[in-house]
Amino acid sequence: MDNNYCVIMAGGIGSRFWPISKSSKPKQFLDILGTGRTFIQQTYDRFRKVIPTENFYVVTSIDYKDLVMQQLPELSKNQILLEPLRRNTAPCVAYACYKIKTINPDANVIIAPSDHLILKEDEFITQITNGLDFVSKNPVLLTLGITPSRPETGYGYIQIDSVQTGMELENLRKVKTFTEKPDLKMAEFFVQSGEFFWNSGIFIWSLSSILNAFDQYLEEVSALFRKGEKLYGTPDERAFLNKTYSECQNISIDYGIMEKAGNVYVLCADFGWSDMGTWGSLYESRPKDEQENAINGKHVLTYNTTRCIVDFPADKLVVLQGLDGYVVVESDNTLMVCRIEDEQQIRQFVNDVRMTMGEKFI
Repeated sequence: MDNNYCVIMAGGIGSRFWPISKSSKPKQFLDILGTGRTFIQQTYDRFRKVIPTENFYVVTSIDYKDLVMQQLPELSKNQILLEPLRRNTAPCVAYACYKIKTINPDANVIIAPSDHLILKEDEFITQITNGLDFVSKNPVLLTLGITPSRPETGYGYIQIDSVQTGMELENLRKVKTFTEKPDLKMAEFFVQSGEFFWNSGIFIWSLSSILNAFDQYLEEVSALFRKGEKLYGTPDERAFLNKTYSECQNISIDYGIMEKAGNVYVLCADFGWSDMGTWGSLYESRPKDEQENAINGKHVLTYNTTRCIVDFPADKLVVLQGLDGYVVVESDNTLMVCRIEDEQQIRQFVNDVRMTMGEKFI
């Protein structure tokens, strides 16, 4: 039996990519990069190089069941794990890992977001393969850290211990601290120090290592999902999950476990990674014209406009004058104009629209 599994987390609503990403069809189900494959399809394609199809699981909202089945027809229904409520990443990981335990208690598991860009896939697969081998032999929690190319304020950072681990992988370091999205001054310091790496949010561990960590650091979450060990894969699983998620706390795997555990290590690498979570990250990855504008649209005219990301339907004419560093996007019934440097406010825009104008724009 192949002991390596991959869990793709695909339950988010992608509010930072609004208005293209909407609750009815969030960004992981869109082909934002114009490759012919959506984010979740690209994620599956990437890991399919090292994981057999039958060892994939997708954790998503019950609202997105049909979207996952349409976009990943290779997977069976029992490989799509449906969350009745959004409770952040720790319950998501606990559900998937306890489910896998009923099938293969010796499993090694990759936990991967569904919406990342990887440009150097061969290097990425090398690191994933090394990581799977390492966690199969060592009781550790492993994450992938990315060599930063700029002082990015939209990513979390991992500080490494400067001392070599003495273990077999040269790019392996013990994690010293985790830091959430810093301000620009702090991000500049992080990059200059050489001790900090971007937190990719991709994790690798053995089932025994992560379930031990749940027992130690998130005991209540662990206890809730452990109760379902005899129910997973049965007709009673849905009712059990409805009850469990209604009782489970909302907490991330980073805050709940990774920032507290003492056996956390990072593989430091550079494989052309981007967390495609924001318009700014999309701007970085798209080709630019001579004015450093990243334009997606057939009829766009710009005058004295620089460093903007523009995304409009092919049948719309757009004329922009005098803008510098803006996101200008139209999708369906919504137009948004926002400074790139202020894009962290988009989530607030979405909340305000929901409160004042209802769900039809969200």
